[in-house]
Amino acid sequence: MKKFFYLFLFISASVFATDVSNPFVDGNIQYNDGKYEAAITSYESVLANGQQSAELYFNLGNCYYKLHKVAPAIYNYEKALQLNPNDPEIQTNLDFARKMAIDDIKIIPKVGFDKLIADFTSSYRYDTWAWIAVFFGFVFLAFFSGYYFSPTAFKKRMYFSGMFVVLLLLLTSIFSAFFEKNRLATEKTAIVFAETASVKGEPKASSPETILLHEGTKVYILESIANWKKVQLTDENTGWISDEAIKEL
Repeated sequence: MKKFFYLFLFISASVFATDVSNPFVDGNIQYNDGKYEAAITSYESVLANGQQSAELYFNLGNCYYKLHKVAPAIYNYEKALQLNPNDPEIQTNLDFARKMAIDDIKIIPKVGFDKLIADFTSSYRYDTWAWIAVFFGFVFLAFFSGYYFSPTAFKKRMYFSGMFVVLLLLLTSIFSAFFEKNRLATEKTAIVFAETASVKGEPKASSPETILLHEGTKVYILESIANWKKVQLTDENTGWISDEAIKEL
């Protein structure tokens, strides 16, 4: 028995004595020390392990911004904003990073009912909308229980009215989750990573250049042919760009 006890103590001491490294924490320390390249290596090792978060992409964006690397900074801020679309700090830093980009492409605002729906549903990610729907589902059950067990007609009417309102909120959340997931699946975006990238009229190298883009510009991918992507800019101009010049979000 004593042998097992001493063996247990030995294993426990070995485990607690082991220096367990946390790359995310290491990256934060390196960033605070001004070691931005080392911090990038630490943060990207977390991504390499299949882990991601808005905070991780935000910190990566900050590192690249400090190193004046426009495209990676914008790319990581955009990734952070996808995971946490309501974070004002991410949006602010993204706006600062965009000011470093050379291209100043006009943004033509979209209008119409679809735009109103997209603005509303994009306030949360689809998985957040799903959790909101689950919450309203439980609230609906609570109101139904109150309606079923209420002893008076007045309380039954109150609970029934509450059930109706909560049901509308529940259906809205479910719709928003499906709409937002579908929007993210169909609306593919990318950031230009090449220092300069030619946008051509046709998907071939011999086609004449119609637009010259620079690193950091955001484009919307419409279709793909071989190693070419048809993209649309925020001013609604379209053209073909090489796969190697962009990185999809």
